[in-house]
Amino acid sequence: MNFGQWMQKHRRSLLFVIALLAIAGAISAFRLPISLFPNVAFPRAVVSLDAGDRPAEQMATLVTMPVEEALRRVPNVLDVQSKTSRGSAEISLNFSWGTDMAQATLQAQSAISEILATLPQGTSMQVRRMDPTVFPVLAYSLTSKDQSLSALHDLAQFQMRPLLSSVAGVARVDVTGGAQDELEVAIDPARLASYKLSLADVSKAIGAS
Repeated sequence: MNFGQWMQKHRRSLLFVIALLAIAGAISAFRLPISLFPNVAFPRAVVSLDAGDRPAEQMATLVTMPVEEALRRVPNVLDVQSKTSRGSAEISLNFSWGTDMAQATLQAQSAISEILATLPQGTSMQVRRMDPTVFPVLAYSLTSKDQSLSALHDLAQFQMRPLLSSVAGVARVDVTGGAQDELEVAIDPARLASYKLSLADVSKAIGAS
């Protein structure tokens, strides 16, 4: 008996098995979890640093290097890589496979928080795990030969951000980098005293406006 004859003899059993497999496949297909990205846990974290419009040379010396030294003391860190640009820096941390990344992220945040007071005033940081569901899908960089960094920041914050947030499927829009305008107020102490006002009153009025 050859193979064809065997299949012909057991065709009902074979059709029954194929029908069972098809039904099982259909049931499994409806029960499969759905996600935008696969659940992949890489032993890697990224630290984003923002210090306004500080030049890249100062940024590397005053911000990136001290933060790198602090992060190298975090347990299970294999290597640290950084990229520094004007006013911002990005530091990548690679950990050993099997590291608890939730705890490692908290330890990295704690290490930076310990030296945050020694960094230039206004420096902010963000620690994120290498997770496809956490990192942004799209990023835009604004450059101009005519507009200042503060003008580009305002354009991104007040014009582009609301437009992008209204796009269907967009969960969150963040603006990083650039610069913000600062005001310098010269106060006449004698005139201020004549109105019976204090420096705190002036600061509060400026902040409210």
